[in-house]
Amino acid sequence: MLQGGGALGSYQGGVYQALAEAALHPTWVAGISIGAINAALIAGNKPAERVAKIRQFWQEVTAQSPPLSCLDSLTAEARTEIGQAWLNHLSALSAATLGVPGLYTPRMVPPWARPADGDGATSFYDMSPLAETLKRLVDFGRLNSGETRLSIGAVNIRSGNFIYFDTLTDVIRTDHILASAALPPGFPPVEVDGELYWDGGIVSNTPLQWVVASEPQKDTLIFQVDLWSARGDAPNNLAEAITRQKEIQYSSRTRASSDEFKKAQRLRNAVADLLAGLPPALREIPAAKVLEHQSRKKSFNIIQLIYHAKHLEGSIKDFEFSHLMMTDHWSAGYHDAVRTLRHPEIFQPSGDDSVEGVFTFDVAVDGRL
Repeated sequence: MLQGGGALGSYQGGVYQALAEAALHPTWVAGISIGAINAALIAGNKPAERVAKIRQFWQEVTAQSPPLSCLDSLTAEARTEIGQAWLNHLSALSAATLGVPGLYTPRMVPPWARPADGDGATSFYDMSPLAETLKRLVDFGRLNSGETRLSIGAVNIRSGNFIYFDTLTDVIRTDHILASAALPPGFPPVEVDGELYWDGGIVSNTPLQWVVASEPQKDTLIFQVDLWSARGDAPNNLAEAITRQKEIQYSSRTRASSDEFKKAQRLRNAVADLLAGLPPALREIPAAKVLEHQSRKKSFNIIQLIYHAKHLEGSIKDFEFSHLMMTDHWSAGYHDAVRTLRHPEIFQPSGDDSVEGVFTFDVAVDGRL
């Protein structure tokens, strides 16, 4: 499960590399925004080629324009001397003014100078480069083959409803993925089958609920890869306030959602135990049959991997597309996942040993760093 978070998304690439090296290939990937793009790269490629395709995507979108390409060759000492935070802001300024290769380009005429009609009047950037990138790097035939289920979240602009495009019921195309990543006012709405959509992160940035609510329930091992941490310090200035607002908004209360799911599963298991003790005649009545369908005991292991940003990244961390920070994020995801996989308990079904049948694990909280 892959959360949205713009330039932070290479963290998910590092996590997936560690899972692939451990021969853990998902049967289902779900994502929102940049998470939907990473998810499509996974579902739309052969297992042996997925890491290379994800890495190719991130190398392409973090290829600096000529005025900034020299930054990647600076030594650690030079970066310290100049100030990494200022370099990050310079890279983010480049992304805002010049665009990001393979992702988006700026519109030459700003939206307020355009007629009140069309994409140009509602957004600052054109997403056409991303559409071309997806066509090159994603095999949509494989993506829709059913080999790996794919779910991507978006928001219907007219109804305000949050929906998932899912290969279980839909044939996923490039426009579905663009819709999930169309965060306003940067990007325009994307039309899918006559309806207009925006980035799913506007409503919910984490696909946990969609996955755990799926019917029929199955024993499930979930790797939940978040790019925003809900926990953090109180801000001391405006820049920190903007950063903290983003973290709270886009973390989508991941742990709170996990706790609510645990409560629901506890009730389902209690009903299952109650039904098991009823006489056969009572178990056949319609009400009992309805409860039985909703109370089959299943085991859920939710493994949380959450990116914890460095202080110097600040409020621009989600659109700072430098090659240096991309490799930092990728490395952080890889090492977080490797440390997590050292804990054998994440693979043990919670089953009857747990009241609710749900086991959650976060190496930063439950493991040894």
